[in-house]
Amino acid sequence: MALISPSPLRLGTRGSPLALIQANMVRAALIAAHGLADTAIEIVPIRTSGDRIQDRALAEVGGKALWTKELDRALLVGEVDFCVHSMKDVETIRPPEIVIAAMLPRADVRDRLIGAPSVEALPEGAVVGTSSPRRAAQLKRLRPDVSTTLFRGNVATRLAKLEAGEAQATLLAAAGLDRLGQPGIGATIPIETMLPAPAQGAVGIEARADDAATRALLAAIDDRDTHDCVLAERALLAALAADCRSPVGALARLDGESILIDAEILTGDGSESRAGQLRIARGAPDDAAVLAKALLADAPPALAALFGG
Repeated sequence: MALISPSPLRLGTRGSPLALIQANMVRAALIAAHGLADTAIEIVPIRTSGDRIQDRALAEVGGKALWTKELDRALLVGEVDFCVHSMKDVETIRPPEIVIAAMLPRADVRDRLIGAPSVEALPEGAVVGTSSPRRAAQLKRLRPDVSTTLFRGNVATRLAKLEAGEAQATLLAAAGLDRLGQPGIGATIPIETMLPAPAQGAVGIEARADDAATRALLAAIDDRDTHDCVLAERALLAALAADCRSPVGALARLDGESILIDAEILTGDGSESRAGQLRIARGAPDDAAVLAKALLADAPPALAALFGG
């Protein structure tokens, strides 16, 4: 497919090192899929509120919209033609004028622990840096003696905080470390020990709903397996009415011609949790709501109160 316009397509992205790597992954995939010239796609870094505000938890300053609102504005006013996101940072409910047009093949979904060879090996009373309610809750369930402290910022910033002694360990996504060329850092935590965040490891590309030409261009690089699984995880989140304060892990995987979803919800201190599994048909992501409703129906009041809006 050839570009009709002589002007380059503009790809909006956050300006962090990882975000720029992911934007270049999208650019390279499009160039390869369509035989485009190197100049056909221009990467446009956009500084987001989430990048500016580093000293407070997301829940205190606007939630996941801190990662998307400036990119959404640029997309809707036509300053960029499409945007790339880490899908775990994208709000569950999106503006109707914006669609998730494609996703790249999913990377490693697991977390890595930096600072100790395993959760069990953390020193008694260790402090672990994280900004994730899910990671904090799962960690406290495994090790009630461990406490957490807020670690915000990009990967390099968090590793620098760890090196400076602000915590004994930290947790980071394996996908991000791998993409940054740091695959050897940290101990990979099994999914059975810590279920990942919904959409972890997935890179998504959004476009304007009414821009058929760009959507068709992006469709050529869409990994349908990743897309189907991530949409199921996002549907589960929507049915839970979960926000950035809600500790929830979820992972959907292909199993034959269907999708198997594992999910768990937790209280902030990990003392209460409920987990479940559901099989749904491909192409029917909203059926994941059945699992969300079952988890909430079985949850004690303190846990259920963290969900449902």
